[in-house]
Amino acid sequence: MTSFINDLLKDLHTNKYNLSELIFVLPSKRAGIFLRHELSKVERKTLFSPQIISIEEFVSELSQLKSVSNTELLFEFYETYKELTKKEATDTFDSFAKWAQILLQDFNEIDRYLITQDHLFDYLSAIQDLKHWSNKENQTTFIKNYLYFWNRLKIYYEAFTSSLVDKKIGYQGLIYREAVDNIESYIQNSTNKMHVFLGFNALNKSEETIIQELLQNDLAKIYWDIDQVFFNDKNHDASLFIRQHTSNWKHYKTNPFNWITNNYSLKKNINVIGVPKQVGQAKYIGALLKELSKDQSELKKTAVVLGEEQLLMPLLNSIPDTIQTVNITMGFPLKSIPLAALFESLFQIHKKVTTEFYYKDVIKIIQHSFIKPLFGSEAESMIKTINENNIIYLSIEQLKQIAPNYDTLINMLFGNWKSSANVAINNCKSLILTIKEYLDKDKEKNLLQLEYLFRFNSLLIELERLNATYAHIDNVTTLFSIYKELLASETLDFKGEPLDGLQIMGMLESRVLDFETIIISSVNEGILPAGKSNNSFIPFDVKLENKLPTYKEKDAVYTYHFYRLLQRAKNIYVIYNTEVDAFNTGEKSRFITQLELEGIHTISQKIVAPQTPVLSNNIISIKKDNDVLDEIKKYALKGFSPSALTSYIRNPIDFYYQKVLKIKEHDDIEETVAANTLGTVIHNTLEDFYKPYKGKQLTENAVLNMRPKIDETVKHHFKDLYKEGDINTGKNLIVFEIAKRYISNFLDLEIQDLKAGNSIEIVAIETENRSQIEIPELNFPVYITGKVDRIDKRNGITRIIDYKSGKVEQNKVEVINWEELTTDYDAYSKSFQVLTYAYLMHAKTPFTTPIEAGIISFKNLSAGFLKFAKKDRAGSYAKKNTSITNDTLDCYLLELKKLILEICNLEIPFTEKDI
Repeated sequence: MTSFINDLLKDLHTNKYNLSELIFVLPSKRAGIFLRHELSKVERKTLFSPQIISIEEFVSELSQLKSVSNTELLFEFYETYKELTKKEATDTFDSFAKWAQILLQDFNEIDRYLITQDHLFDYLSAIQDLKHWSNKENQTTFIKNYLYFWNRLKIYYEAFTSSLVDKKIGYQGLIYREAVDNIESYIQNSTNKMHVFLGFNALNKSEETIIQELLQNDLAKIYWDIDQVFFNDKNHDASLFIRQHTSNWKHYKTNPFNWITNNYSLKKNINVIGVPKQVGQAKYIGALLKELSKDQSELKKTAVVLGEEQLLMPLLNSIPDTIQTVNITMGFPLKSIPLAALFESLFQIHKKVTTEFYYKDVIKIIQHSFIKPLFGSEAESMIKTINENNIIYLSIEQLKQIAPNYDTLINMLFGNWKSSANVAINNCKSLILTIKEYLDKDKEKNLLQLEYLFRFNSLLIELERLNATYAHIDNVTTLFSIYKELLASETLDFKGEPLDGLQIMGMLESRVLDFETIIISSVNEGILPAGKSNNSFIPFDVKLENKLPTYKEKDAVYTYHFYRLLQRAKNIYVIYNTEVDAFNTGEKSRFITQLELEGIHTISQKIVAPQTPVLSNNIISIKKDNDVLDEIKKYALKGFSPSALTSYIRNPIDFYYQKVLKIKEHDDIEETVAANTLGTVIHNTLEDFYKPYKGKQLTENAVLNMRPKIDETVKHHFKDLYKEGDINTGKNLIVFEIAKRYISNFLDLEIQDLKAGNSIEIVAIETENRSQIEIPELNFPVYITGKVDRIDKRNGITRIIDYKSGKVEQNKVEVINWEELTTDYDAYSKSFQVLTYAYLMHAKTPFTTPIEAGIISFKNLSAGFLKFAKKDRAGSYAKKNTSITNDTLDCYLLELKKLILEICNLEIPFTEKDI
C-alpha cells in the first residue's frame, strides 16, 4: 500500500520541486509528523526540512491575531455586552454564559463563511419582530426586552469584534476573516514561496478564498484525496465538497485536478460487527488486537479509530499484554478522570443555600480515592459515627467534633466556599497541594495521579486569572458554570512515539493518514454521523439562504472521513453498538447500510453476544461439622429465641449466617424511620406507661393519665433510637404522628374495655424468661428464651400479649395441623411465637388454670386481642380451643424438640429455601 502522503511527495519530487523550500499546509498538526517521516523515503539526499504547518497556524499567521479559549471569549464578550445593554435588561454573567456560547458559535460561522453581517442581523431581527407582531404599545416588558436583544445583535457583533482586533486576539472565524483581508498583502510579500495544500475536503468560504488567491498567483498547489467511485457518484456525500470545488473554482477551468485515485474498488476484507455497549466494544477490540498482534510488524500499519472519546479508557484497559507500544493521538477528557468527580461533588454541595450537608454527599467526599487517604484511619471512624448516630444533615462544627484532628482538611472541603469565588478557588488549590504532599511520598507509583493534579491546578490558576482580569465571577454557582466550561475543553494529552506501534485516534485525527488495518468503533446513527442538531440562533432557512453549513454538510464531512479511511485499507473492522439505551438507539449507522447497498465489496456481518456466565439457580447447602455444632451448643446454652427459631423455619441459611457465623446486617442510616424502629418506639412507650402498674388493677383514670404523656414519651424514644435523625419534617413527621396515633388508639381501646366493666390486672411488662428443655437425644443443655411484651389478667383469665406494629389477621394465630407449626413460616410463625411465650411462662410458673395467648396488632386494633386457637381440619373452632392447656403445650413442645433436633443434626445441612 502506498499512502496519499507518499504519492504526493513522489509527484512533487518528479516535478523537480525543491522540497525544502515548500510550505506544506495540512488539516492537522499530526499529519505533519507523518509527512516529515515520508520525506526520508522519497528524498534520499540530505535536505533541510520544509516548513510544515496546520491550516490553523497558517491562517493565524496571515491574520496576525492570536486565538484564545472560548471561556476567555465569554468574559470579553460580557464586557462588550454590559457596555451596550441598558442596566434593567442586562443578564447576570451566569445567565449570559448560557446563551452567549451559542451566539459566539454563530459569530464564528458568520465570519468563517464571510457573510455580510448587516444583512444577516437585520434579517434575524425582522424575523423576531414578525413573530411578535403585536402593537408596540401592547407589548409586554418581556417582549420588549426580547426584541431589544435581537435588534442589538449587530451592535454587539461590531463592538465585540473591534475590541478583539484591537487586542490582537480572536476566535477562529474572526481570525479567518482577518486572514482573508490580509491575503493580498501576504501575496505581495511571498513571491518566492510555494504552498502545498493537501488532504482537504470541506472548506469554509475563507479557506476557499485564501487558497484560490494563492492558486491564481501561482503560489500554491493543492492535492485532494478522493476516489473515483465517490467522485463519479453524484449522490455520494463523500465527494460533495470536492465536486463543488471542481465546478466552482476558476483554477480548474485551465488546470488539472489532483487527484482522483482508484483504491476503493480494490479487494478489501470488510467486517461489520454488532457488539452491545461501550465496554463490550472495547473488549471485542482488545480480543481483535490480540489476534492481530501475532504479527507485530502489522501493528505499525494498524489504527483504532474511536467514534466516541468515552471509549478510550475501556479500550486502554482491554489492550492485550502482547502489544507493547501504543500511541494515543486523542486527548483524554479531564472531565472523565476521578479528580473531576471530586470537584463536581464539592461544587454541588457548596452551591446549595443551606449551611448543613446531606450525609450521603459528605460520605461520598470522605470515601473518594483522593480524600480517604488524607483522613487515614479516621475516615472509616467518621462514617461509622455518622451511621451509628443516624445523622442525616451535618454542619461543619459537627464534622470537626467527629474528626477533631482534621480541622484544616475539613475547612478546605466543607468550609466557607460561599463567601466568594476566590475563597472557593483557594480552597480547591489548597486541597490539590495537600493531596500532592500525600502522593509525593510515593511519587513513582502516583505519577498519573500527580499529572491529574497538575492539570487541575493549571485550570484553577486560569480561572483565578480570568476572574482577576474581568471580575465577573461573584459566586460559587457562576464559578461552577465557568469551571465546567473550561473543563469540557481540557484534555490530558498522552505522550508516545507517533510512528511506532498501534495507533489510537479520533476520526478527525485520522485526516490525511492511511493504514492497512482499520478498526472503527461506535459506527452508530447519531454518532457517525452525528445527525440533526440545531445549536444556533440562526434558523435553518436563513442558513440555507446565506450558504451556511447545516447538519447536511456536517454529516457529509464525516462521510468523507469515514470513506477516506477505507480507500487504501485492506482489512476493515466496522463495530457498532447494538444496545438500545437512553443515549443510543442501537441503530447501526447509515454508513454501514450504504456499504451494503453499494455492492462493491463482500461484507461479513455478525452480532457478537456478550459471553456472560450462566447463573445457575443453585441452592446453597452448608454441611454441618463439629465446629458448627460447637457454635450451636453455645447458642443453645444462651437460649433459642422465638425470632431465631422462626428465622430457621423461614430460611435455614439465614440462621446459619446470623447465629452460627454471627454475621450482622449492615446498619444503614435511616433517612425515613424504618418499620422496626417504629415498632420499638411503640413497645418502649407502652413499657414506660404500664410498668408502674405492675401487680395492680388498671383503672380508667390511670389510662386517661397516660394520654397527655404520649407526645413527650414517643419523642423521647424516637430520639433515643433514631439518634440525630430529623422527625420534624417529611415522611418522618408522618411516621412520628402514626406512632402517637397507634398508642392513642390502643389507650382508647383499653378505656372502652374498662368502661364495659371488665377488670384488668397488670401481671408483668416486658418480662424476659429462660427455661431449659429436656431433649434426651442431645448430650448438651438446651434453653429457650423470650421477652413477653405484656402479661395481664382480664376478668381473672391470664393473657399473654405480644404487640405487633404491623397488620396481623386472626388466621395467623390459628393452628390446624401441628406438624406444620415448624415448617410453614407464613402460616404459623405468629402462632409459634405466642406458644413459645406461653411455654416459657408455664415453665416458670405452671398453669393451674387455662390461659390465653395472642397478639394485639396496631394496624388491626378493631379486631382487639387476637387469641391463639386450635382449629379442626374442617376449619371450625373446637370447644375451648382458644385456651392454652397442658395438652396444647405438649403438642407445641413435641414440634419444638423436632425443630431443635433438626438444627443440631450433623446429617441435616443448612439448606437455603427459595423465598
